[in-house]
Parts: sequence; C-alpha cells; structure tokens
Amino acid sequence: MRQKRQPIVYDGITFDDPFKMDIFVNEAIIIENKVVEVVLPLHKAQLRTYLKLANRRLGLLINFNVERLKDGIHRVINGSATYDL
Repeated sequence: MRQKRQPIVYDGITFDDPFKMDIFVNEAIIIENKVVEVVLPLHKAQLRTYLKLANRRLGLLINFNVERLKDGIHRVINGSATYDL
C-alpha cells in the first residue's frame, strides 16, 4: 500500500494530523524513500520514529541516489515493537 496514514496517539490523545508513511508492506514493513547525497543518522531516526509510532519492528530506508540500488538500502529495527506477524 502506498502513502498510508498513521494516526498518532500519545498519552491517550489522538492527533488529528497523522503522518504518512511512503510505503507500508503487508501491515508489517515500513519503507521510507529518499533521494539524498548521503544517508544521515537523521534519516534513520525519522524511520525509527515511524516504526515506534506504528508499533512495527522492521523498516527499510531506500536511497535512490546511488549507482547500485543495493548500496542504498538500509535496514532499521525497532527493538521495542510488540507487533507479531
């Protein structure tokens, strides 16, 4: 599914403006797409935040600004997720 809206619930409060994930695969894997010169820790932190808010364990950060696509794929894990497949 492309551009899935994820509601944000914090301390019992639901925020009206949810964030949008680039791609959400099988309700389990969040994929964040980038086209940047260098993947920064900030980009991985952004994906880690999405994983925590969605309570998911695995995310892929894919940077398309590379010569070989496999060099632009970064795996990000949320160790606190309780979601099971």
